[in-house]
Amino acid sequence: MSNPQYVPAVVPRLEIPGTLTDAAPFGNGHINTTYLLSFLSRDSGSLQKYILQQINTQVFQEPEHLMENIFSVCTYLRQRVLARGGDPEKETLTLVPFSNGEHLLYDNEGRCWRCYRYVENSVSYDFADTPQIMEGAGRAFGRFQMDLDGYPAEKLWETIPHFHDTPSRYADFCRAVEEDSLGRADSVQEEIAFWKSREADFYRVQPLLEEGRLPLRVTHNDTKLNNVLFDRDTNAPLCVVDLDTIMPGLSLYDFGDSLRAGASTAAEDERDLSKVSFSLEMFEAFTRGFLSETRSVLTEEELALLPFSAKLMTMECGIRFLTDYLQGDTYFKIHRPGHNLDRCRTQMKLVADMETKSREMMDILRRCL
Repeated sequence: MSNPQYVPAVVPRLEIPGTLTDAAPFGNGHINTTYLLSFLSRDSGSLQKYILQQINTQVFQEPEHLMENIFSVCTYLRQRVLARGGDPEKETLTLVPFSNGEHLLYDNEGRCWRCYRYVENSVSYDFADTPQIMEGAGRAFGRFQMDLDGYPAEKLWETIPHFHDTPSRYADFCRAVEEDSLGRADSVQEEIAFWKSREADFYRVQPLLEEGRLPLRVTHNDTKLNNVLFDRDTNAPLCVVDLDTIMPGLSLYDFGDSLRAGASTAAEDERDLSKVSFSLEMFEAFTRGFLSETRSVLTEEELALLPFSAKLMTMECGIRFLTDYLQGDTYFKIHRPGHNLDRCRTQMKLVADMETKSREMMDILRRCL
């Protein structure tokens, strides 16, 4: 077997009838550690693939709650997909149990693991090369929200408390600036001033939820483009993945976060800020796809705030990157000194560009409606 150094010790405890033939690191996620496993099936003799993940328990401190959310949501999704004549093996995630009969396993060193079936003939994209890919992502996340429209959001655990609570995120940022535990604040005064000048925007949406003017929904909360699987042959959207942050939330979170990353013309950590802008073409494509699935259930107030949500989620992410930088890069994985600061600056550039294009974004929304 190739790459034997990548075989975690928990692999023999998976309930998979077959022989392991390969194991290798997989993906580029910031949080969990992921492996792609290949097994020669004992029953069919075919090669079958699985995704094994070590859950980051510093981020997800109650993994039992996390897995309870995922299992119940996936079970519900399978029923909805079957009801509309879809293929749940391609359109939902399937958990693989361990020998203890559970979908969660702690190894001898206290590390926490789970496993999914790999969705065959699928591909994901870090960047949208065409508007068609962004429209497909919009349809996927819109359909995901529609499929979960009847699920009781209040029964889900909050896997990361206050995850998209932007007033709370702003308060965390201000605390990090004041404490300045690593003495980094003096070198980022321009970045600090940028976010502080937009304080009111961080408080715009949360009160509407608390007042009941925006409905609480089941939301994915991490709707990056690479969390959608596409059919490798047709590029049709198949499945939404990375369900760790499934929680009660706002439709605005899912819509806005998709555009924060997907409508940017550059990588999240691009150092040359002249390459960073907000693509109205990609914004329109995603909006068209998302509304094709959700228009019948979104309220007028939700619809009116969709363009602003792209800015809000970009602000939230930017302030989180700067907060993490000030606190010593303890949350997001970094690959070079100042990596989180680079990420923060791209979000600043995107926010500023969205502000100049806000009227055009509203025009696009009206056109898509």
